[in-house]
Amino acid sequence: MARDIKKLISEMTLEEKASLLGGADFWHTKTVERLGIGSYMLSDGPHGLRKQEEGGDHLGINDSIQAVCFPAACATASSYDRELIYGMGDVIGRECQAENLSTVLGPAVCIKRSPLCGRNFEYMSEDPYLAGEMAAAYINGVQSHHVATSIKHYAANNQETARMSVSAEVSERALREIYLPAFETAVKKAQPKTIMCSYNKINGVYSSENKWLLTDVLRKDWGFEGFVVTDWGAVADRVKGVMAGLDLEMPGNTAENDALVVEAVRSGKLPEEAVDACVERILRVFFDFDEHREQQVFDREKDHAIAAKIEEECAVLLKNDGLLPLRAGGKYLYVGEYAEKPRYQGGGSSHINSYRVDSALSASRAAGRSPDYIKGFPMDSDTLYEEDLAKLLQAAPDYDAVVVFAGLPDIIESEGYDRKDMKLPASQNRLIEALLRVQKNVVVVLSNGAPVELPWADEVPSILEMYLGGEGVGQATDKLLFGEVNPSGHLAETWPMKLSDNPSFINFPGTPRRVSYAEGIYVGYRYYDAKEMPVRYAFGHGLSYTSFEISNLRCDREAFGDGEQLTVRVDVKNTGDRSGKEVVQLYVAAKNGTVARPVKELKGFVKVALQPGETKTVEMTIDDRALSYYDEDLRDWYAPSGEYALLAGDSSDHITAEGTVRFETKKLPYLAVDTDTNVGELLKDPRTAPVFQQLMAARMSAANASQDGISGDEAQDQAMMQAMMEYMPLKSLISFGVMNREQLQGLVQMLRSAL
Repeated sequence: MARDIKKLISEMTLEEKASLLGGADFWHTKTVERLGIGSYMLSDGPHGLRKQEEGGDHLGINDSIQAVCFPAACATASSYDRELIYGMGDVIGRECQAENLSTVLGPAVCIKRSPLCGRNFEYMSEDPYLAGEMAAAYINGVQSHHVATSIKHYAANNQETARMSVSAEVSERALREIYLPAFETAVKKAQPKTIMCSYNKINGVYSSENKWLLTDVLRKDWGFEGFVVTDWGAVADRVKGVMAGLDLEMPGNTAENDALVVEAVRSGKLPEEAVDACVERILRVFFDFDEHREQQVFDREKDHAIAAKIEEECAVLLKNDGLLPLRAGGKYLYVGEYAEKPRYQGGGSSHINSYRVDSALSASRAAGRSPDYIKGFPMDSDTLYEEDLAKLLQAAPDYDAVVVFAGLPDIIESEGYDRKDMKLPASQNRLIEALLRVQKNVVVVLSNGAPVELPWADEVPSILEMYLGGEGVGQATDKLLFGEVNPSGHLAETWPMKLSDNPSFINFPGTPRRVSYAEGIYVGYRYYDAKEMPVRYAFGHGLSYTSFEISNLRCDREAFGDGEQLTVRVDVKNTGDRSGKEVVQLYVAAKNGTVARPVKELKGFVKVALQPGETKTVEMTIDDRALSYYDEDLRDWYAPSGEYALLAGDSSDHITAEGTVRFETKKLPYLAVDTDTNVGELLKDPRTAPVFQQLMAARMSAANASQDGISGDEAQDQAMMQAMMEYMPLKSLISFGVMNREQLQGLVQMLRSAL
């Protein structure tokens, strides 16, 4: 039976209410025993349970219960498969019910601004649309079991360096278009029961006390209904936080802040109604968990198999000159300790005490393939075993192929600090380059949470990116290498040629107090497209053992308008001889030239399975938001009337089907009219253009005649004058003798009245 929360709150003392706004210890909330309010446990996620009872920590140093480690977000986002990620969430939700966990802390959707961010392995993408869609699917899966998710870290937590103090200096347009939409999509499509605010400041204000962020945007603009919890230790001023929309401070040791809340209410600084609202939001989430308890068993063996199956869909075949898949019965040599001790997760608060871990070497031998093995280099340091290298170079020519298992050691990628560069350990590069001199049939299997520079990429025939694939990564790797599974992952991030190509390179990570997001909206492929810059592997890139053809893009109408939807259909054909899955990506490009816009932006994707020779039609739906940019003056999203290109392909740099659509809006952009307003702005706006043209016709004719350097053909003179005047502010009309100050003020008033 549902409890009457408002009645319960009315029976609480102020001290009891304030106590519920802070944790009891590292993982539990406080109780109010006399009213039957129990303690609730939260657990780190998002790719498995890190349940700790005693001696807890938030950095993955102490062991937790044995659990199943699913692929990290760097991998799962590469699946481009909403159903797959929903299923993973569903399993984690069942595990939480079995372990009496009310809340799992995830997913993490901060944008991959720089490849150096130490936590990129648990963030989803450089693209907000992809991150939002995948996050919403995961949340819906977990919360189908009435277990709360806590989407994080809200917002602009795009580095680990000085994350607890740094201020992200970022424009509102960049926030709205790049750094907030994944959270917005998750709220609108999945209503996560909690949102975790980040440590950092945004434009000088801590997230935990940022009213614009927590109330104006999150609750008023998006309609968020749950509660806001801090990242562990992110409170700067709890009273300011409550006033801004913060609900729960974690972890424990909050008695002093509880007392400050009580004092603020009694002094009139903080309305008690604000405290009541926080308590109500918190209890609504936890009571929903109580009222929907399920009898579940944490079947670790079953979930391990699911984890391995998920990773099969996430791995990205970066390059293949025909060497993969390896043929059965061939003679193969595995090199690198990652072959026997896989790196399958990142470090920090998401670190899982895994139930079991499969290696590619053990999985291959279990399948009867019997590859030989030379360690060559360890998985946890930049060391090359010279004796092993000599052995490798002597033996390598005798094998049909050599598979090198390379990657980043644990110490390089972790919560708490950022990477120093984008390189693999030098020992690994040296081994691969030496190997290529004696054996050309080399496959490189990568285990890493973010892009790395690949100096040997042009020479290696095949590269398979497994990312951090969870505890079943060994099984998945073996099946992919030998063609039992066809790779179908596509990159959720761009791989630049080198670190200095990245748009944030000059400004990352800033100073301990401030980091400038000077690149604005040009993050990831948006930047590389605008610069026409070559990259190692483009956003959305992913190969297969078969081939596909994406063609025949068409729409259900030629034009649409405000509040309407457009259905886009694309044909996909498997033109190869193997069954496989293709990811169809739909990009939108504005063609009206009104403001600076990315060359194109992802606004739809579908993963589709096809048999050899089979053709299917996929559908994607877009609306006016998909065409819009955020207008900082209008303080709203705005899609200008005009033509938009619709581009479909299998990566951002491989578009094979195109179409156009006309969009008509009744919404008009904000236009500030004063003496600094440019003539060109007035002539482009349908409200002011006729007024300005009518009033200025006679005066401009006289002004044109008096201008020096304008002569010759009349049409050419007129065009030159229009070009010169486009950026001329109205106040210049006085300087050039077109009108006096009084006449200018009259013109300004007439133009304002037209708006």
